[in-house]
Formats: sequence, structure tokens, C-alpha cells
Amino acid sequence: MAGTFSPDEVRLDGNTSNQGQDDQRTGYAFALVSLTSLFFIWGFLTSLNDILIPHLKNVFSLNYTQAMLIQFCFFGAYFIVSLPAGRLVRKIGYQKGIVFGLIIAGIGCLAFYPAAALQAYPVFLGALFIMASGITLLQVSANPYVTALGSSKTASGRLTMTQAFNSLGTTVAPLFGAVLILTAATTGLEQLSEAQFKAQEAQAVQGPYLMLAFSLMLLAFIFSRLNLPVIASHQQQSAQEKNLPGIWSHRHLMLGAIAIFVYVGAEVSIGSFLINFLGEENIAGMAEAEAAALIAYYWGGAMVGRFIGAIIMQKVAAGKLLALNALLATAMVVIAMSLSGNIAMYAILLVGLFNSIMFPTIFSLALRGLKHHTSQGSGILCLAIVGGAIVPLLQGILADNIGIQLSFILPLLCYLYIGYYGLFGSKSKSS
Repeated sequence: MAGTFSPDEVRLDGNTSNQGQDDQRTGYAFALVSLTSLFFIWGFLTSLNDILIPHLKNVFSLNYTQAMLIQFCFFGAYFIVSLPAGRLVRKIGYQKGIVFGLIIAGIGCLAFYPAAALQAYPVFLGALFIMASGITLLQVSANPYVTALGSSKTASGRLTMTQAFNSLGTTVAPLFGAVLILTAATTGLEQLSEAQFKAQEAQAVQGPYLMLAFSLMLLAFIFSRLNLPVIASHQQQSAQEKNLPGIWSHRHLMLGAIAIFVYVGAEVSIGSFLINFLGEENIAGMAEAEAAALIAYYWGGAMVGRFIGAIIMQKVAAGKLLALNALLATAMVVIAMSLSGNIAMYAILLVGLFNSIMFPTIFSLALRGLKHHTSQGSGILCLAIVGGAIVPLLQGILADNIGIQLSFILPLLCYLYIGYYGLFGSKSKSS
């Protein structure tokens, strides 16, 4: 099938000699280094939503369910755009897919300027959807590209390492947002009327997102000029390949898609509620800007865990490590739900550490053994990222009805399923 590959089939066109193999390895290393910048930027943009949620909740006087429409529109783009993005990438190639993704994300960031000027929540949601559409295209291009740039046996570790730089972006973003959005929005408000107060709060996002738009456009230009390895896929399937089971018959892929759905949902939902959770009087009673800085520990734990996980997975089976992390994450959520004060605060922040290896591990386990279905399988897994839209919205409904602390029962159930997938559901077999 044109545009599809399995990691063991990837090669650089025309490189058959020893010199060609050396050039190939060098090209792969350069490509992986270049791709880390993409993982950083989309992690940064995704984590910045955790700052936008409490900020826009105040600007537009939203309840939790309405505020979670931010994540619904952002991650809903994955559901709508993933499959068309997969077809586009198969047609134009991974490098051009990356360039187009960066440009579209940049346009979405630019749209924050008129959204703030109009003080219109629906326009903000539209800007988020455009930005997320570009990030979806980046995900569909970059994730399978990373798994293809080397041996399939080390794909989990390779993807985990690049995801660590994604976590670096998610760690830095809350600090960026706390200073340039939350703190800036509350400076010099004493002399303002309520209408002027709302206007200044809304406009606090304009400068930061203009900076991000410029950065994305610059990256798009740079990636359009880079000489990256070309993925050479088999244009014609062999008779043996044509007789292989269809994509939907791979049980571990289907269960993996559910695991991606609940993992992204749980991770995003916890991050979305952290500022408000830490603001609760029985937890920490923190102001928003102060709580926003602590979000960096949640995402920073994921970054540290991914660097460590990339090493551990060289010796420990990926499925077992995934199940262990899910069990520990479940324990931390139970503590955060059951207790109060610093213990509950530290427990919920520690969940980030155990989240660390989950996405890349599930992604790699689900793609294992798909051969010429790998690209199509990647599209299905990216489609499942819509969990980041559904789970936070459902938790928002719970929070409005039973309170923030008890609403974490939903992420808890998500981690229990991930534990099952690591031990049993990830076994590679077709139905």
C-alpha cells in the first residue's frame, strides 16, 4: 500500500553499500534530533490549555463543564482531522506533513488575537480547534516517523525518548503561562471597571500566542529546508501481504486504541483540573498563578520518567512496566481523592511521574506486528486521542455535581484499564 511501512521495511532510497548504511544511520540520527523540537512544541501548546482553562473560566464566568469545552474542541480535532491527516501524509510524505502541520498550528495561534479583541469564547474555541488540527497533522507525521527510524525492537525506547522532550514542553508551558497570562492579567486591576477588567484578562493571551505563532512559522520554514531521510515504502503489496488480516482484526491494536483514549483522557483531565484542585481550601488554597507554577511538577515528573523509562525498557518488558505505572498512578489518585492537604496535593502531582511512559509504550505496543498496516494503525491511535476531549468534559460534569475531589474517580477507572492492557490486552494476536 502506498505510503505505509513497517519499521523493519524502512530504508533510504539507493543506499545499499556500507557507506550508504553509514549515511543512513547518520540521517536517522539527524532526523531524530530535528523531530525532538516538534515533540517539544506540541507538548508546550497542549499543556498551555491547563492555564487557559482557569483563565477563560474567570473571563467568561464559566462552570466546569463549559470550561472543559476548551479541551473538547482541542482534542476533538484529533477525532475529526486524524484520518484525513493520515491520507494527506501518505500522499505528500512525512516532511511536508510536518511543514503543513506547523503552518496550520501557527494560524490557530494567530486567531487568538481577534478572539481576545472580540472577547468571544466561541472564537477562542475555534482558534483552539485550528491550532489542534495542525498539531494532529504533526502527530500523524512524526510518531510513525520516529518508530520507523531504526529497528522495531527499540521503537518503544526511541519514541519514549522523543516523548521526553514533549514532556519538557509541557513542563515549561505552565511557567510561561503563569507569568505571561495569569500574572499579567491581574496586574494593575485596582482602578479598572468590571468591563475593563474582563477586557484586560482576555487580552493577556494576545502577546504570548503571537510569540508562539511566530515560532511555529519559523519552524515550518526550517523544516521545509531540512534534508531529512525519505521513507521508502513498498508501492506494491506482495501476495503474502495481501493475504494478511485486515487492520480491524488486530485485537491488540483495537484495545490499544481504547488505552490511548483513556490515557490521554486521564492525563489531560488531571492537568485541566489541577489549578482548581490546588485552589480548594481543604487541599492547598492556592492562588491561580501560584498553583499554575506547580503544574510544572506534574508535567516535569512525566519528563523525568520518560528519560528513565527509555533506559529501563531496554531490560524490562514494556507491557509489565506499563502495568506497574498504571497501578502506581491508580494508588496516587486514590490518595488524592481520600485525603486532604499536602498529602493529597503531592499525590496528584506524582501521577505525572507514572504517566511518563504510558503514551509511547501503548503506541508502540499497539503498532507491533502490523507490517504494512502500520501507517493506518497510527491513524487509528491518533484518532483515539479524542479521549482528551471526552474524559475532561465528563469529569467537568462530575465536578459540577459531586465536587472536584470526588470527580477524580473517572481518571482512576482509566488507569485501571491501562493496567489491564499492559498485562493482557497488548498481546499481539489477530482475532
